[in-house]
Amino acid sequence: MSSPLLSVQDLSVAFKRSTHLLSQVVSNISFDINEQETLALVGESGSGKSITALSILRLLRKEQVVYPTGDILFEGKSLLHAPDKELRKVRGNEISMIFQEPMVSLNPLHTVEKQLYEVLALHRGMKRNQARGEILQYLDRVGIKEPKSKLSAYPHQLSGGERQRVMIAMAILTHPKLLIADEPTTALDVSVQAQIIQLLKELKKELNMSMLFISHNLGIVKKLADKVAVMQQGQIVEYNSKQRIFLRPESEYTQTLLNSEPSGDPVPLPDTSGILLNVNYLSVKVIARKRLFSSAKKKIINNIGFTLHQGETVGIVGESGSGKTTTALAILRLIKSQGDIVFDSHLIQKLTGKKLLPFRSRIQVVFQDSFSSLNPRLNVEQIISEGLMTHKKFGKARRDQEVTNIMLEVGLDPSMRYRYPNEFSGGQRQRIAIARALILQPELLILDEPTSSLDHTIQKQIINLLKSLQEKHQLSYLFISHDLSLVYTMCHQVIVMQDGNIIEQGSREKIFHSPEHEYTKTLLSFLDKPPRKMSRTMIHIDKMEKPEKFTHKDESQQELRRDKKKEREVNWEDALLMRKK
Repeated sequence: MSSPLLSVQDLSVAFKRSTHLLSQVVSNISFDINEQETLALVGESGSGKSITALSILRLLRKEQVVYPTGDILFEGKSLLHAPDKELRKVRGNEISMIFQEPMVSLNPLHTVEKQLYEVLALHRGMKRNQARGEILQYLDRVGIKEPKSKLSAYPHQLSGGERQRVMIAMAILTHPKLLIADEPTTALDVSVQAQIIQLLKELKKELNMSMLFISHNLGIVKKLADKVAVMQQGQIVEYNSKQRIFLRPESEYTQTLLNSEPSGDPVPLPDTSGILLNVNYLSVKVIARKRLFSSAKKKIINNIGFTLHQGETVGIVGESGSGKTTTALAILRLIKSQGDIVFDSHLIQKLTGKKLLPFRSRIQVVFQDSFSSLNPRLNVEQIISEGLMTHKKFGKARRDQEVTNIMLEVGLDPSMRYRYPNEFSGGQRQRIAIARALILQPELLILDEPTSSLDHTIQKQIINLLKSLQEKHQLSYLFISHDLSLVYTMCHQVIVMQDGNIIEQGSREKIFHSPEHEYTKTLLSFLDKPPRKMSRTMIHIDKMEKPEKFTHKDESQQELRRDKKKEREVNWEDALLMRKK
């Protein structure tokens, strides 16, 4: 049997906190990656996945990191103890890496061509005129449309999917033997996500690459991985083939991850619920081109309309650039728009200043990136109580009590109210953002991708929290998401947007089970599993109230049936591709 391409053996990683104090973040982990094999490293944020990946190429700062135990062997040679000269030969040439956030990884001051040329000049010694043809070839191969026009583009001028494709092109220009992909699809729409996954599959086959794929999305891991290593708190708690992990997980933590997929139905609607929000002929125009004496305007929202009832959740889905967030900003009166926005029978479209202020407290928003939306200079108490100081004029004692009450309600310890946002996890920061919105007792909460950057286990907690708050306070939600599974479990009505237009809208059942528009059908085709109407059996599975009942009494036959059922789910995407062919 041939030796593995990469072998991580009993590796521990620790950071220096003071002269004699170490903080160990990875503890005695081991795994192998064979030639043309994909290993997925999965687990929640903080489990040590990215630290492990960065350690392979020794990209962590020397002054801050130590490796108490273990070694990392690439083609039988140690990377952990190799001199810098030898490491430079491996980095980029033999092992390449795609980082999680391309906007951070790409240089904002350099064009696409310059950044790709640097790779070819450094690793393959190419001249600029010779490199251009190679760059165009690889941009075309990773699916960049009209690659010639993108050579002079800067990263901010590209879409999220295009930036990720440029990062992939940069990584494969040197034909590496091992590609490390660290959460390469986290912030992408479901359709773009599927395209990136298919691209990685094809490139792996064409270039005979091996891959270390880091993710917390188990749906993607199903499609890509040959083997899976599950990490928790710096340790590998389970390591096995993909089939074994998904069919018969042994670790309790792995089972928790597998059970963290969104499930259940929306909160039941009130018996009587009037219309809270009515939007008619809403349009948003932006200046697309400005000249000395003239300017051209482009419509990014085009005469859309919908209604939202009290206690109801309306979901808006569509790819990036479809107009989802722009619609929310127009309703919040944060950007200029045309048309009618009627909230609780009041036309708020033309209200300004003091006349609009009472409605500000009744319509609140929770943004996608909680870290960016929270002021880093304010502590939690100041962040949550800021709205009270503007709208309620309570005294300090009353404000403190209100902050304590709302923190308890969203699952935060009030004793942490003097801490700052950087001292909290992603899930905790999102709870702070929800508390800040709810303290004003709004009737409508706009949720703009509130869980997209969270692990699935944390995501499930936030969704359950939102459902419980909605049921308790009869809140109405406008829920914006590209995660169709979340939309299915949260929303009563669904709006599908494309290029600033509503192309289909209706009840959850109609959109998911009887879609009419081809674009809606395309979006639904990217689901790992098709949503099913809630049957009695499914309710038992979702709520985990009692085990499934089978007509066969023999336990081995029962186990065989369960395994076959799970295997069908694991291979759903293969069946879907066969049907498309």
